[in-house]
This record gives sequence, C-alpha cells and structure tokens, in this order.
Amino acid sequence: MKRLLFGYVAIPVLFFAAVSLRAQAPAANSTPSSPIASIKVTGSKKCPTDQVIAASGLKPGDVVTAAQIQDATNRLAALGIFSAVNFRYSAAGNAINLEFQIQEAPTYPIVFDNIPWFTSDEIGDAIRKQVGLFTGEAPDGGAMVDSMTDAIEDLLASKNIKGSVTHQLITAAIGDATVMQFHVDGPALRVQAVQFGDALATGSDRLKDRVSDIKGPPYSLFAAEVFDYEQVRPLYAAKGLLRAKIGPPQANLVPDMYDPKESAIELSIPIAPGPVYSWKGVSWQGNQTLPSPELDASIELKAGDVADGMKIESQWQKIENEYGQRGYIDMKLDAEPQFDDAAHQISYRVKISEGSQYHMGEMVITGLSVEAERRLREAWQIAPGQVFDDGYYEMHMKMLAKPSREIFGNLPVHYNEFGHLLRPNADHHTVDVLMDFK
Repeated sequence: MKRLLFGYVAIPVLFFAAVSLRAQAPAANSTPSSPIASIKVTGSKKCPTDQVIAASGLKPGDVVTAAQIQDATNRLAALGIFSAVNFRYSAAGNAINLEFQIQEAPTYPIVFDNIPWFTSDEIGDAIRKQVGLFTGEAPDGGAMVDSMTDAIEDLLASKNIKGSVTHQLITAAIGDATVMQFHVDGPALRVQAVQFGDALATGSDRLKDRVSDIKGPPYSLFAAEVFDYEQVRPLYAAKGLLRAKIGPPQANLVPDMYDPKESAIELSIPIAPGPVYSWKGVSWQGNQTLPSPELDASIELKAGDVADGMKIESQWQKIENEYGQRGYIDMKLDAEPQFDDAAHQISYRVKISEGSQYHMGEMVITGLSVEAERRLREAWQIAPGQVFDDGYYEMHMKMLAKPSREIFGNLPVHYNEFGHLLRPNADHHTVDVLMDFK
C-alpha cells in the first residue's frame, strides 16, 4: 500500500494568506494563493527531475493554493512509482519556492509475453513516447502501469490488432527475479513449428517427445523460456556444455498452414553449444558440521570426468538435504563456478552458511477429528526437543497430501485441502510444525 505523506498542511494556509495580504487585499472568503517562483525535487535517483515536475501538473509561474499543491502531490503518489511523496515551500518575496520530497518505490523489469508483432524495443519506445517517468521498468501498480498498458493497446490498434492488455507481477521464467509481465487477451497465435539452432537438440528424441509443450498451443514467450530452461538446457549441461548459449526464443510470424489468411508462429531457439568442460574439483568454505573430506567423498564426479551439469546441481541439493536432516534448516549453499577456459575445466568454490541447529518444537494440527489427530501424532517420529529432520518432514508432508492409510489406518478421514508450514523460533532454536486440513 502506498503511503501519501503530506506535510505543512495548516502552515501553508497561513503563509499563503500572508503573501496575499502583501500583494493585495483579498476579497471576502477568497482562497489564499501565491505564484510559484521555482520547483525543486529531492530524493529522485532514477526519475528525471523535469519529468517529475511535469507529472505534478505544476510549473513555475502558476498561481496556486494549498489545495492545488495537495492535488499535485496526490497525482505524483497515484503514479505508483513513488512509495512516499511530501512537499514543503518557503517564501520568495510574494511568491513561493516549492519542493517535492519523494521516495522511489521498487520497480521491476518488464516482459512482453505474447506480442510478437513488435520487438521489445519497439514496444518500449511506444511506451516511452506516451508515459512520462518511464525508465524501462514498472512499479507494482498505479496510474503509470495503467498508462503503459494503454500505450501497448494503442500500438496494437495501429496495426488493427484487437485485444486487451493485462499485466501482473510474476516470477521470471528463469531465475527467481520478479518481473512485470504484459499479456494480450485476444488473438491467439498458434505455434506451428519449432526449430532448434543446433544438431544435438534437433536430433534429441527426448526433445521430440516434449516439444508438444510449446508446439500447438498459443504462443507464449514465458512458456518458451521455461521450455528452454527445463528441457533444452539439461540436454547440454549433462554433456559438459556448461557455457552453451540457449535462446532467447525468436517468434516469427508466418501464414497458418491450415488457414493462410491467418497468422501463426514459427518459433526458433538459437543455440551455441560451446566447448565441453571437464571436472577439476571443489573447495569448501564455512562447513563445520560436515568436514571437507566427507563432502569431497560425496561428490560423484572425479577429476577429468565430463562435468555433467545436472549431476553437479543434484550434488548441491544432496548436501543441502543432508544439512536439513541434521536440523540446519537455515543452511545456505553458494556454489561459485571457476571456469578455466583455456583448459576447458571447471572447479567450484562452495561457501556454506550453516546457521543454527534446530530442534523439534510443537506440532499444531487443525481441521482433523480427535481420533485422526491422535493417530497423526502417534505416527510422527520426531519428539519435542529432538534434532529436527527436515527430510522426514518433507516426506511426511507428501504422504499427507491426501488421506494416508499408512497414517490413519482404516479410520475414515476426508479432506480436500492440506496446508503446512514451519514456524522457527530463532531465539530458542526450535521449530514448530503447523498443519491445517480442510
């Protein structure tokens, strides 16, 4: 929720009145006003000052009342790009020097999901022409995002493309960054062909079996990027092609093979495989619970082996799981690759932040009958005070995704929804298990 911070509300009225009295005797019941000598903006880092002033609707020379300055402040706050807006002013003879004090809100990279009629640069240029303060990113809501949506719809209309544009914050297809996605609800362009830019992908039977994930359905850049990451990338990573450049997917408009009067999408995925890398080794930092020789022994790859990227990723996950089973639920593992491009070798520098060891706290169960809750508690094998086993917790939660005979026996137990979470107590190093059945 955006906070609008308005300062000096009572004082400005008295100040305006004083200025007006010096300038001329005001009529009865008139609203005090004064001309603006200058406008300054403080707190702006990404937004150009002149554009902030333009967005306020005020300019030097305007004769304004306190209410009009308040309205200008409201206009800035409503944009969504500022988390807080304040104002103050001082006397400048019979005029005022006005200052807007702003705090910029978080903004997010923008992506265009299914708008293949234009490049991202063309859409960005269209937005920039219509939307002031546009920096290439978007706030999480407000008038600015609405104006960006309108600009995209105007661009579509310029080519007689009918459709309404929606926007939402999502997690990016690759990585965990948050992005603002713009999507067109309207014409659905079917993907009728997918071409890979390398023989390994083209000849892969596994990709042939999975290409229907994106071939046939309506075009979505998000879906294509997920396919690249989840299906194409592992094919190359498993063969030691750790620096293969895959994508971004390219959408080309072509006549629909079933109706040449309509358009369809031919999707091409550029791929540059790069060299094969071999495994060199790993160095450990920060580990105390699991000594380095024990971690070394757990690595499946040996020096000189093809550096199978999928095995490498799996190894880091196994180490995290091992720590979780020992109660280190806050453990963080940061694996930094060290590429030797001359020798085509890779090693890793792994930093482990173990955190505290947690023990079992309380179990809170809601939504079950008395007997069903009793059986669930009997089946739970981590007693209060024992080291918490995150692996056991995850296994148990999977069993409870639906009524389990292994836990409840022949007792009739019915629920449609099951929610669970951990509630750590950092001061006592205990963790409560909360389960809710509906």
